[in-house]
Amino acid sequence: MLFNINCTFLVNKLAFYPDSINYLPGERLPQKVQEHFIETSDGKKLQVYYIKNQLSNKMLIYFHGNAGNISGRLDDFLAIHGMGISVLGVGYRGYGKSSGRPSEKGIYRDGEAAFTYATKTLGYSSSNIFLFGRSIGSTVAVNLSQNKNLAGVVLATPLSTGKEYAKFHGLGLLSHVAGDAFNNIKKAPHISSPTLIIHGDNDRTVPHKMGKRFFNALPKGEKKFVTIPYAGHNDISTSFANQYWQAVQSFIRAYPKP
Repeated sequence: MLFNINCTFLVNKLAFYPDSINYLPGERLPQKVQEHFIETSDGKKLQVYYIKNQLSNKMLIYFHGNAGNISGRLDDFLAIHGMGISVLGVGYRGYGKSSGRPSEKGIYRDGEAAFTYATKTLGYSSSNIFLFGRSIGSTVAVNLSQNKNLAGVVLATPLSTGKEYAKFHGLGLLSHVAGDAFNNIKKAPHISSPTLIIHGDNDRTVPHKMGKRFFNALPKGEKKFVTIPYAGHNDISTSFANQYWQAVQSFIRAYPKP
């Protein structure tokens, strides 16, 4: 039991790089961005940004990568909002102004809290909600999207499994103790919503083959894989912004189908 606890601690320690110091004060946020705090099932307070589009009944819930906090994703949130959809940007526990410490199980709880807030408090129908997961955020989106009827799921540079990720980066010990950590492959068969995957073929952090492996594990149905040539992990949404955001916009406008 102690060995399992220590392994879990090691995996979580190496997986997350939260910034709880550098964030925008609420009064400096763009006027259209509302800062709220929501509660998880285990009593943590999460910082979220809500940008409402008055003309749409669609909502996208955004789960970011493993470093920084939601303040650093404001440009992404605003870009998506400009596509004619409301956006909920979620700050994980231990990130930004959110309480607690990040862990795999914890960020899954954070995802569930965000979805409950979107449906119960904000009043969006699950069939009009998109989930967006970037890098490690893909694990939150995948976990949450299982057995749900969603408008769609967007995964940018998604992981396959924590074990495969550790092995790729030469973390021999961690690849042996990772077990089922961050196992998107195992959960893929339980996703029935339309799914878009975007990956650069020059990604040296989460390699392109991981995204492909996850894509192939999804059930047959409405799914699409977009490869962006020459794009890496951190520059895919900036240096290759036109291709990246065009793929996202086309997907959002296509679903849910009339």
